[in-house]
Amino acid sequence: MRQMLLAISTVVLTAGMAYAQADTPGIDQRQANQERRIDQGIASGQLTQREAARLDRQQDRIDRMENKAKADGVVTARERARLHAAQDRASRNIAREKHDAQGKRHR
Repeated sequence: MRQMLLAISTVVLTAGMAYAQADTPGIDQRQANQERRIDQGIASGQLTQREAARLDRQQDRIDRMENKAKADGVVTARERARLHAAQDRASRNIAREKHDAQGKRHR
């Protein structure tokens, strides 16, 4: 009986550690911030619908990358680095599109 309890507790602890390693709150928060930046750009007129759609597709790709990384229960350091690099590119693209000459009137 004692060995069975030890085996069950080991399985539960191992599963808990695997779940914790697959948790990505920083990545999720950054995704939410970038999606909010896109929405704000649409509302302010800094982004056209076409630009916003392109940026949204990029965010969707990052979501799929994250889901694929989490699929085995562990997000490795390499997978995290790829996700952060993809988010860095997306952030630059958002800034570039929001601050281009789009919508500015030339006199």
